[in-house]
Amino acid sequence: MIMNEILESYNYNGARSMVLLHEHYFMEFLQTWSKAKRENIMLPITADPDYESLDKLLNHVCRSARGYMVWMCDKLNLPDPQIEETPQPELLVKNIDQYTKHLLETWRVPLANIDEEKFHTPTFKSNWDVEYSVDAMLEHAVMHLIRHEFQLQNLIG
Repeated sequence: MIMNEILESYNYNGARSMVLLHEHYFMEFLQTWSKAKRENIMLPITADPDYESLDKLLNHVCRSARGYMVWMCDKLNLPDPQIEETPQPELLVKNIDQYTKHLLETWRVPLANIDEEKFHTPTFKSNWDVEYSVDAMLEHAVMHLIRHEFQLQNLIG
């Protein structure tokens, strides 16, 4: 089945919409990240290793996107989505187009045949110990991208 057919066959349009929003904001983040990289923007000093550099921030965003889908599939008792592990920051930067294509295409598939009610209940503990429904995790995944893109926009000025 080709990617567009998968997107047209979602049981729950809310999930389809969130997957497409995730894709849209992932690409927005990448554009802003690339601009920040070209302009040698420095991230604020912090103890968080994910914010030591723009390359590590990119790695964090990609790892998180992968992790959200793996978590959702686990909670829905779906097979592993087969999203490749996120490469180390240096390799990721060199291969970002290839990894992005793989990540976003893989994100489109797992949730297509899930009925709406399974997105809302029950809730599950996240990897950071907060309760989320699968629908809320989808929203979190989208907002994660928006927040980091906003952060970079503010640093760029």
